[in-house]
Amino acid sequence: MSQVAFKDWAQGGESALAWTLNFDGKAERQGQKTQWTTAYKSAFGQTRQGDRGFRKTDDKIDLETVLTYKMGTYINPFISATLKTQFANGVTYDANDVGTVVSRFFDPAYLTQSAGVGYQPKPELKTRLGAALRETSTRRFTNFSDNPSTVKIEDFRVDGGLESVTNVDLNLASNIIFKGKLEIFQAITGDQRDPIIRTDTTLVMTVNKYITANINMQVIRDKLSSPDTQIKQALSIGLNYSVF
Repeated sequence: MSQVAFKDWAQGGESALAWTLNFDGKAERQGQKTQWTTAYKSAFGQTRQGDRGFRKTDDKIDLETVLTYKMGTYINPFISATLKTQFANGVTYDANDVGTVVSRFFDPAYLTQSAGVGYQPKPELKTRLGAALRETSTRRFTNFSDNPSTVKIEDFRVDGGLESVTNVDLNLASNIIFKGKLEIFQAITGDQRDPIIRTDTTLVMTVNKYITANINMQVIRDKLSSPDTQIKQALSIGLNYSVF
């Protein structure tokens, strides 16, 4: 959280308040022949500047669960499911500062199910490749799901293809951790021929037991939602607490 306030300040300036809440968790169950891992990532943030109301700066719900059957040391089959959506309305503003709602909770929502093989040569590096189904669910904002080559406007879209997911978790120093995730989906069915690419990287620097600094960058290349490559970068310094 950051805050600045002015009153009768001769040099000018605008009062501002910004806050962000992040939740990053993982649950893992190890069996004799199976490994079940579920990861939870969510974030929500707002900012207020001057007399303008609060505006959203961060909003993410990202859930992933993977069940792996242990056949060997490095290569093992898996099944997985993921869900990506957001908490609140997404708004864009024009030159006159007029807002337009362009997305909202579960509109759109992206669900993916896949099955294939995973490879983990080192504890800090794992990757998987499999056949996948990707569903895009919308209600009002059908531009995320509609097939422009058909007359009917679709609010639910299903694409079949291949999915690759790579995770990196490195301890660069005693107080610095690098976390990275690369997701690639290549549709085989439907009208989408360009791969959908998502990256999510975070550098976590621990100042002491409770204070951390995070640098996060997300890159999305998805021509169904935007013709441009989407980039979001955030730097935050705040409180950190591990539940267990």
